[in-house]
Amino acid sequence: VVAKALERRALAQENKQLRERLETRTRFDQLVGESEPMQRVYSLVDMVADSAVTVLLTGESGTGKELVARAIHHRSARADGPFVTMNCGALPENLFESELFGYEKGAFTGAMATKAGRFELAHGGTLLLDEVGELSLKSQVDFLRVLETKEFRRLGGTKVITVDARIIAATNRNLEEAVKQGLFREDLYYRLNVVPLRLPALRERLEDVGDLVRHFLRQAAREGLGQKSIEQA
Repeated sequence: VVAKALERRALAQENKQLRERLETRTRFDQLVGESEPMQRVYSLVDMVADSAVTVLLTGESGTGKELVARAIHHRSARADGPFVTMNCGALPENLFESELFGYEKGAFTGAMATKAGRFELAHGGTLLLDEVGELSLKSQVDFLRVLETKEFRRLGGTKVITVDARIIAATNRNLEEAVKQGLFREDLYYRLNVVPLRLPALRERLEDVGDLVRHFLRQAAREGLGQKSIEQA
């Protein structure tokens, strides 16, 4: 009787832990991991989600900065609004302004129609500026002005457009060091670094490796690898 009671208790505890894991994964989209460093990330996401403060996500490439940004968005009051991303590192300086602010028809050669920029498209939602540390100094000035006022004009336009979009920035660079080297504006850095959230590298949370392996195996199964191959792996 005692053995059965202990077994029932162990099963109940295991079931509770599995439910908590499922709840965590549901709440935080594709974020995987239950280690202490990841619990701190989840806690901070919960703390900032419902506010409108700007968040600066830092960490090495592959640590899941965009996933965290999406989790913040989906847990906020803006969840029904758009989530727009812009990869600053993939844009030449001469295209940054037109991509962020949009342009009017005829603003330049090839502008055959008016186009809304990423900032405008994010109205009512969240704009993620990925690789923000790659912005040129000129682009930093352009963005700082909009970040302060939330107002801008499309390229070639005269109408002032006001946008309500939450800003989340992400970078794998050390922006403090970039400021010291004169590569990143100090005033922009402090505007972005209202709430800093550093994402741990995998070597800092090795206990999550098993969960990550299972996550990627399940993902592979959904993509058609097959259950037998999964079991063999």
